[in-house]
Amino acid sequence: MIPLRDVVPSRTTPFVTFGIIAVNVLAFGFELSMPGSARQVFLREFGIVPATFAWPTLVSSMFLHGGWLHIIGNMWYLWIFGDNVEDRLGHGRYLVFYLVCGALAGLAQTLVNPDSYVPTIGASGAIAGVMGAYFVLYPHSRVLTLIPLFIFIEIVEIPAVFFLGFWFLMQLFSGAGSIAHTTGSQGGIAFWAHVAGFVVGIAGVFVFRRPERQRVEWWNR
Repeated sequence: MIPLRDVVPSRTTPFVTFGIIAVNVLAFGFELSMPGSARQVFLREFGIVPATFAWPTLVSSMFLHGGWLHIIGNMWYLWIFGDNVEDRLGHGRYLVFYLVCGALAGLAQTLVNPDSYVPTIGASGAIAGVMGAYFVLYPHSRVLTLIPLFIFIEIVEIPAVFFLGFWFLMQLFSGAGSIAHTTGSQGGIAFWAHVAGFVVGIAGVFVFRRPERQRVEWWNR
């Protein structure tokens, strides 16, 4: 399922979401400007390498990406869900919330596979936190979704709780399946960072949200 947009309008300009996307794009452009060997050294220095863990990489890693599909997918999800969460939390709180979700997601992935020498990079854990917050804040929203069915394409509105809940279960089951195949040299998708980020987002939004902001539901668009 490929989300196209949600149906909840944002009442404020999502400056922080724009800024996060811009920083990620600039960082990815910087990565592409490096020769292959230098880029690998750079990712090992600023990505999370569990076997040689360094605390600052919990932040730096979430602004790095491994390829075009990686960054496009992450930024697309952030674009769809981030503006509404920023609207409810406020700009400053949203930025702190985003960084906390990303850092704890990276820490969770490190604890699951502590002997790995493969750098963990990407904004997926932080964005999973944003999705978890959206799950709590907009339970009645809907997500316009593209569903490829072999040679046919369907575009339907799916309840956000179903879309996000299904995504979370996929990460959970995939993470459980990956444990049996994880070794210190293997890379792959950081499913447990996604799971942890989503859970942190669900819990953390109760701390960071601004209750005085009136809820905007999909039927008020």
